[in-house]
Amino acid sequence: MQFYSTKDHQHRVNFREAVLNGIAPDGGLYLPVELPPLNRSYIDSLKNLSFQEISFDIARIFVDNISDNDLQSIIERTITFDAPLIQLSEQLSVLELFHGPTLAFKDFGARFLANTMSFFTRGEDKNIVILVATSGDTGSAVAHGFYGNERIKVALLYPNGKVSKIQEQQLTTLEKNVQAFEIEGTFDECQRLVKTAFLDSQLKKDYILSSANSINIARLLPQSFYYFNAYAKSPNHKDSILFSVPCGNFGNLTAGIIAYKLGLPVQKFIAAVNENDVFAHYLTTGEYSPKTAVKTLSNAMDVGNPSNFDRIVDLFNQDRGEIQEIIESYSVSDDMIKKGIREVYKKFGYLIDPHGAVGYQALKNVRGQSEKKSHRIILETAHPAKFLDIVSPVINKKIDMPERLQECLEKQKKSIRVSDDYSEFKSELLNWLQ
Repeated sequence: MQFYSTKDHQHRVNFREAVLNGIAPDGGLYLPVELPPLNRSYIDSLKNLSFQEISFDIARIFVDNISDNDLQSIIERTITFDAPLIQLSEQLSVLELFHGPTLAFKDFGARFLANTMSFFTRGEDKNIVILVATSGDTGSAVAHGFYGNERIKVALLYPNGKVSKIQEQQLTTLEKNVQAFEIEGTFDECQRLVKTAFLDSQLKKDYILSSANSINIARLLPQSFYYFNAYAKSPNHKDSILFSVPCGNFGNLTAGIIAYKLGLPVQKFIAAVNENDVFAHYLTTGEYSPKTAVKTLSNAMDVGNPSNFDRIVDLFNQDRGEIQEIIESYSVSDDMIKKGIREVYKKFGYLIDPHGAVGYQALKNVRGQSEKKSHRIILETAHPAKFLDIVSPVINKKIDMPERLQECLEKQKKSIRVSDDYSEFKSELLNWLQ
């Protein structure tokens, strides 16, 4: 399988190059040249397969340069925890994606990327540097995935004051081969610094640079695994499934679209966004107008210029009408987030986090569903305990803190604080690397 750049479809590389490059030399993102549809008999057989078996089958479609035995080993080291589908009612379920080591959905992609990159870089002479922009959960998931691998350095860029206390502790307390950079700006500035670094000839000469954001194809593809697994576990209406996906940088939705293009029967995707609504605006008007991200209660979704927008429009051949046939997008305010958390807890006895609450509230806007008995699945992307200061007051109850989070809170924060000026960031990065 080859992968092309969204900025130049003639630029093509194999899977290894796409993973190690992170981003194409022209600044484009990699996508598979083809998405061969799976036959219906395989789709029907999913219910008989384990999560690891499904993951291997889907990965095998895209991955070259890795033998079956080695790929199986990578999958076994990646998928060590489940993604249970919790049914709230006959037509509504929650897909829990927070059972990994950092209690967030990013663990799936980060662990697959770490294991894959470690395989590809065996014997490399140059130092390998992973640059990660994070709005909350990505950084800690990536850091834990690569933690302790002294051949690979991980630089985490996060926006000062715009992640939760627990998220910040997870980002800034690992040390060893991991360093957090606290950027004075928004997530979009963090992302811009990472993209600028990838085009820096000096850095590229001295280091192997790669990314672990969803701009890296090896972070993105494994997120499609759990869409297939959710379908396999869905109790009914399997030809009429609707996924409500909390969206920030839109990697999770892009992975779902890849699953759909491979033949997964999906009736509709809901791109559930908070007040950072550039994608919803695009679907309505046809105009894509990036803007400065605003801070909300669902902070991991505070992105004003989502990178994966380019991938989404490419997957639909730049045809907005085709996108509208399968994707609807709705914006949810902070007040509605609180209302959603309260309502889900009262109605179903289920505690949902602020991002999942965006997915829940966005579902209420779905058009034309009254006559279609779709089974609706909300992607619950993080453990609610990571947002105690938001969730606990809303339901007026104390929430138990998982032991691994409590341990994290007791550690000392260590970060390098810099402005959003690239030259300043580069100087601090080189000081750390040397």
